[in-house]
Amino acid sequence: IALHGVSMSIGSTSTLDYRYLHAVKELAKKVNAKLITDHLCWTGVADRNMHDLLPVPYDEATLHHVVGRIREVQDYLGCRILLENPSSYLEFTRSSMKEWEFLAEMANMADCGLLLDLNNIYVSSVNHGFDAKTFIDAMPAHRVGQYHIAGHSLREGYLLDSHVGPVPDPVWKLLEYAYKKIGRRSTLLEWDAEIPELQIVVNDARKASALLESEKSTRVSKASNF
Repeated sequence: IALHGVSMSIGSTSTLDYRYLHAVKELAKKVNAKLITDHLCWTGVADRNMHDLLPVPYDEATLHHVVGRIREVQDYLGCRILLENPSSYLEFTRSSMKEWEFLAEMANMADCGLLLDLNNIYVSSVNHGFDAKTFIDAMPAHRVGQYHIAGHSLREGYLLDSHVGPVPDPVWKLLEYAYKKIGRRSTLLEWDAEIPELQIVVNDARKASALLESEKSTRVSKASNF
């Protein structure tokens, strides 16, 4: 069981919400959760939750701020957390690092894990004009604990991480690439709106399982040749 949150607000400058963290800790104990995950973002200001995953600038000051908060959270929860890369639609002029550089450095400095959302990587790569594989190549494999896949929507001039529709082919290809480059990990299919008949969702889940098994078989075959 994994607990996936959206309100830790690890990138915020507001004080950590220990009431929220206490509730997460108690729930994790109750359900015997093996993973606690959230997002590299901030979700509000002045104790007001905006119910959105807002991006942070990728620079040294933000890096050290976020690392300190992650350590504080992990000390309180008594475990490593995994942080997910959010999709983004703008970039900060003050950013001095690439998103993938920031994530890799953050994970190593804070001794936390990473949750790679392949759909978010693809959405951001289209919106900002970078190679999605470059992002995956930069990830420290031993820090990656889970993958997410989902659908997205085409808007005028950009992609929106809507979690609507079946997983598009470019995201499937990124998942397959991640399995080969980083390794097999638990994989979660997200479909949040306009949900179709169950069998359609199940088919996408089975496709992910088939990719996972295919990569397992490939690795076993290669190992037997040595």
